[in-house]
Amino acid sequence: MKRKILFCATVDYHFKAFHLPYLKWFKEQGWEVHVAANGDLPLPYVDHKYNLSISRSPISASNLKAYKELKRIMNTNQYEMIHCHTPVGGALARLAAREARKNGTKVIYTAHGFHFCHGAPLQNWLIYYPVEKWLATNTDCLITINEEDYRRAVQHRFKAKNIEHVHGVGVDVQRFKPVEKAYKEKLRIAYGYQVGDFLLFYAAEFNKNKNQQLLIQALALIKEDVPTAKLLLAGEGAMLQECKSLAESLGVRDRVDFLGFRKDIVELLQISDVAVASSLREGLPVNILEAMAAGLPIVASSNRGHNELVINNQNGFLVSPHNAVEFSRRVQELFHSTNLREELGIQSMIRANLFSGDRVGREMSKLYDHFMVEEADETSNQHYRAYL
Repeated sequence: MKRKILFCATVDYHFKAFHLPYLKWFKEQGWEVHVAANGDLPLPYVDHKYNLSISRSPISASNLKAYKELKRIMNTNQYEMIHCHTPVGGALARLAAREARKNGTKVIYTAHGFHFCHGAPLQNWLIYYPVEKWLATNTDCLITINEEDYRRAVQHRFKAKNIEHVHGVGVDVQRFKPVEKAYKEKLRIAYGYQVGDFLLFYAAEFNKNKNQQLLIQALALIKEDVPTAKLLLAGEGAMLQECKSLAESLGVRDRVDFLGFRKDIVELLQISDVAVASSLREGLPVNILEAMAAGLPIVASSNRGHNELVINNQNGFLVSPHNAVEFSRRVQELFHSTNLREELGIQSMIRANLFSGDRVGREMSKLYDHFMVEEADETSNQHYRAYL
């Protein structure tokens, strides 16, 4: 009988965006792969997919139904391993798996950035910290993707059986790479920009945390000194209209392109000069990793995730998420020095290799191998005890 693993998250797009290599890896090892999340997105390498009644809101009544669904799924399939992701998906899966763990199922949880971190609101600490610490007792392996979360889990004595650190979810450094100058200019024209435009790029949902207002304010401060500067903002979200209104009021609406949801991030990075990022909190952001692999210098707000990727004055600059003046000054500095942009961009590419998909894949396969062997040993011991 095939060994089975269940991957669980709040929404199924999470797996398409970040975890297809691991679904594929388990299939190649001969495992039966199941996925449980909200949504009906087709996923490759999956033998069975469950559409959960799960909500991102931790207080949604539908999550009680999702918990019962997960219990039923786990009781029916008797998984050898469960790997859960996202705050709500990770919480419900670990709660539902308590009985399964007593029967030998290994439960792994990847924290893609604790909601409690340096600079986080007090309510995040009051709500998420005790919950995550308690849930760690129901976890065989807690995986963190940045050093700050790893240190906190260890120093605060989270009682997971194992606490590990991996270098994010991995970036495809072969796909996200810089292009020759001639091709870049041709691509720019195809996208409707001028060869001499100074393009700043940011891809993120429009919400309070992503803080796109900082970028618009910084652009307004340099509109005279950097007349060719344009800000490209990819994404959708609740605060999109508010950001459009801000750009209008600051007189830079014609300098900001609100691109909506995009599937051509590779090309948008290839036509850009600088990657910018303004979020208040991050775990280990993929958008910055992709920009680094594409050879772009970075100007980013200082937070846990950005601080791990951007080394100040080496591959970019770190600025307070509330200081538009300093942010604009760093952008101006890059505009006025082609050599500086090139030097920082080269360092971005070098540093991106530390977080490559190949490296993260090796780290994850090593972790999975450990629990496969451990589970097999426990099964063998159970058979031996039964024989005696």
